[in-house]
Amino acid sequence: MVLLKKNIFALTVFLLFAVTGCRGNIPVYHISEDIDFSFYKKVAVLPLDNLTNDKYAGEIVRQVVISELLASGLVDVVLPGDVKSAFNNLGIKSVSSLNSNQIRALGKSLKVEALILGVVEEYGEAKMGNVSAPQVTISLMMADAGSGSIVWSITQTRGGASFWARHFGARHETISETVLMLVRESIRTLVEY
Repeated sequence: MVLLKKNIFALTVFLLFAVTGCRGNIPVYHISEDIDFSFYKKVAVLPLDNLTNDKYAGEIVRQVVISELLASGLVDVVLPGDVKSAFNNLGIKSVSSLNSNQIRALGKSLKVEALILGVVEEYGEAKMGNVSAPQVTISLMMADAGSGSIVWSITQTRGGASFWARHFGARHETISETVLMLVRESIRTLVEY
């Protein structure tokens, strides 16, 4: 009887990994506990820094972030063209070097309560043995436009070949599906609050 229970447990663990494809990724995120997120009604998604070889990766992920924020119903989002105009008017050249004064100035100029900024760290194909599959890593942050401080941040990776793709040639996600699911999972950490 004990042997049967051990075998059932081992089979359950195997099936769990096989079905999820060992792709389970627990996001690393931070949410300020002293913030009432219902205060944030309108945000601006800034251009994302792109550390990848794909020159469009930052803009692709940014557009998905905007779409998913709007779809979540959490906030309204400023048009990307308005963000670009505000950058030009304030003489801001780089998102990665923003300081709290510039964050406050952007927030005031765009009439938003928060700014979303971040980086695309990985965007492309990852090779596992003889199988390639999309893999994307992003880090996003939300800065309060009044204080300039970070109130939410997340770093998350999604992709790679699943168990089924590696061993049985099953279909894996496309890069577009990987980005969409990654951003959706990231935004979901905000929805919980």
